[in-house]
Amino acid sequence: MANSKKKNVKEMSYAELVAERNDMKQKYMDLRFQMVIGHVDNPMQKRTMRRQIATLNTLIRAKELAGQTK
Repeated sequence: MANSKKKNVKEMSYAELVAERNDMKQKYMDLRFQMVIGHVDNPMQKRTMRRQIATLNTLIRAKELAGQTK
């Protein structure tokens, strides 16, 4: 994630975070399939996407604990 993107992610609502996480998970699955086939330009992209998903999970959990799930 770019530095400006991180700021935007931290300001997202709970529903937006969940939607973004689901979208990232789908993109990650597609990337995994592409890696099996062998058509990946940047193999480091897999690590970056995993870390982005982890960041989203952390922010989602923080909002759940704060009671902001609506």
